[in-house]
Amino acid sequence: MSFKGIYSLGAAVLSMAARRRLRQTAAAPGQQARVFERLTHRLAATSYWRGTGVTPTIDYPSFQQRIAPHTYERLAPAVERMKRGEADVLWPGRCTHFAVSSGTTVGRTKYLPITAGMLAHFRQAGLDSLLYYSVRTGSTSVFRGRHLFLGGSTALSPLPEMLPHRAYAGDLSGITALNLPSWIEKHLYEPGAKIAQITDWPAKLDAIVRRTSPLNITMLAGIPSWVLILAAALREHATQHGKTAQHLQHIWPRFECFVHGGVPVDPFLGELRAALGPTVNFHEVYPASEGFIAAQDSAPCDGLRLMANAGIFYEFIPMTEFDDTRLEHLGTNAVPLAGVQVGVDYALVMTTPAGLARYVIGDIVRFISTEPPRLLYVGRTTLQLSAFGEHVIEKEVTDALLNVCRVHHCTIGNFHVAPIFANAVTGQKRGQHEWWIELRSGLTADVTPERLAGDLDVELQRLNEDYEAKRLGGGLAPPTVRLVAPGTFEQWQRRHGKWGGQHKMPRCRSDRSIADELAGHAPSATN
Repeated sequence: MSFKGIYSLGAAVLSMAARRRLRQTAAAPGQQARVFERLTHRLAATSYWRGTGVTPTIDYPSFQQRIAPHTYERLAPAVERMKRGEADVLWPGRCTHFAVSSGTTVGRTKYLPITAGMLAHFRQAGLDSLLYYSVRTGSTSVFRGRHLFLGGSTALSPLPEMLPHRAYAGDLSGITALNLPSWIEKHLYEPGAKIAQITDWPAKLDAIVRRTSPLNITMLAGIPSWVLILAAALREHATQHGKTAQHLQHIWPRFECFVHGGVPVDPFLGELRAALGPTVNFHEVYPASEGFIAAQDSAPCDGLRLMANAGIFYEFIPMTEFDDTRLEHLGTNAVPLAGVQVGVDYALVMTTPAGLARYVIGDIVRFISTEPPRLLYVGRTTLQLSAFGEHVIEKEVTDALLNVCRVHHCTIGNFHVAPIFANAVTGQKRGQHEWWIELRSGLTADVTPERLAGDLDVELQRLNEDYEAKRLGGGLAPPTVRLVAPGTFEQWQRRHGKWGGQHKMPRCRSDRSIADELAGHAPSATN
């Protein structure tokens, strides 16, 4: 039998096994308990966690009492020790790879350890996410072509502080691409090792277009805004070579699966459908630099299934109790998967095979069901509007703008929301929200900033009771909207080195660190 035959048979067998696992809707809490035991046994063999009271047989209540939830800043000194070559600090052995986290907030660069255990986790979770897709579509045809990942560069930088040992830092997608099994790299992975190393985004895009245009691509993975740029470049390339290509299925006839995650896809849905093709399936995943968290196993409205058996232990702190200035006191406020409730917003806490224990990654999730555990990503703990006690999350500002733009037949390019504070000098008597909006289409005489502001105000009051109370009680003035020229947010991303396939624009903040920069650079869309 040929390799392709063996490979197709293997995909079918794995899909059947995945179907059986997915039917075990109540198995996740037990799986998490076993993951907890395996992780704590390894953590107890390290200098850092042994010093905090982790033992090989520690139970969960003791773990809650002894280990406080924490952010990167608390672990940064231990990570620096690992970068200098010290072994057995946060995880057994010496770490040789560190993912440089791009993030979506303004702040220090994070170097996240990528151990052999983390690489195994990403390989397992990545494969499982595709098996989820094959199970819900009832076909393994996605495995019969090439898979194009629109990710970061695989070019890694050596860490001189590790000498005489060797260690490297770079983009997580680049590190994982460099550690793919040889058969995946040979028979599935695109854009290939050479192009994947390119750091210059325009040059990389051009190389991807030239290489992949004639290939049998069945799956494409990437952030929606960058995928739209790639699709436009591929169509232009086809036109230059005398071919008509209205969408990617004209270029890749067997293209069937678009994998997306990390940002809401709804603002781009219409454009993506037109650019990718009428029968392309959308498959959502929930990846983070700290781990591969969840993937779609059913209809989009059902949320994403938590990957409870992929090597990461999860805990959840109710957002009503979350305070990132008091994390050391919130150890017992966190609940394991067995304790979550549907409809409650939680700050996500992870213990991983990279040695990050009770690590607060800054994401907010909400469970749609518990058997099986399916959730929604609803925003960032730091990317929310609460300068005036209104507690508006990223998902709510996104949904509000999306709903308003549907009414006005507008297409969103990008946006950011920030507070304007009361100021006696300027005459600003009450706080208010300021929306910076870049539209791709739909800017007409009827779509004025004032009209959008009024509609956004009504919609956000419908979505958020705290915001409604602040507005009706007079504690918050009506919002204001600034329509900015195309390219405004691209310029901001370029200035901050966030222009490329894995970078995202922060949607909102409770301060003006981004808005004030935009104010200094952004021309009006009506200028």
